[in-house]
Amino acid sequence: MRILAILLCLSLGYPVPHQVDAQKQIDPTDGFTSLPLTRSKFEVQRPYDVPVDQRYSFIDGVRKLWVFDTDKPHTPTSQTKPRTEIRIRGYDYSSGVWQFEGQGYVPGGTSGVCIMQVFGAVGQATTFVLRVYNGTLYYYGSQVLVKNIYDKWFKLNVIHDVEASNVKIYIDDQLRFSAPDHGTGASHYFKFGVYTQDDSSHCVESRWKDVKVLKKI
Repeated sequence: MRILAILLCLSLGYPVPHQVDAQKQIDPTDGFTSLPLTRSKFEVQRPYDVPVDQRYSFIDGVRKLWVFDTDKPHTPTSQTKPRTEIRIRGYDYSSGVWQFEGQGYVPGGTSGVCIMQVFGAVGQATTFVLRVYNGTLYYYGSQVLVKNIYDKWFKLNVIHDVEASNVKIYIDDQLRFSAPDHGTGASHYFKFGVYTQDDSSHCVESRWKDVKVLKKI
């Protein structure tokens, strides 16, 4: 998969994604300003035929999102797989340097799922996707970021520099991966939760707290 990803990037003229040394801890938010996140900015997308509280809860600061592989999509006309995701409203962007931060948790047994994405790209839907397969965090489905992620909180920071066409992924304040985005000129926004992928478990779930959107001013 790694070789295929490199060949694809070369054929499209993109820089090649690369794994980085994950030993040094830094503060990824240094130089960024945290933006206000009111309740109205968290739009829950869930199967269209069930109430929100059957796929989402927000208790003691923790957002819990789950969905079943037999669920309907989020709209009657959508052809996508089942999801319960939060789409952050009010901070769509097409320029600048933006950052998503949050504490994530994936319970054991959840597999074949996207838990966070930077939506918007040229020629495809997303600029960045964080997936979980059998307890391992992946960049899309090709690059291992962290193994043995089940049943513990981890800190995620995703920095998208639009002008540099680059995305950096930090886990627990360590830079784990740096990759090109997928074309400039698109409008982007952040999403997190659960979105079933191929070979998903029957029920997928993720939990989130301390979610922030930041921008380099």
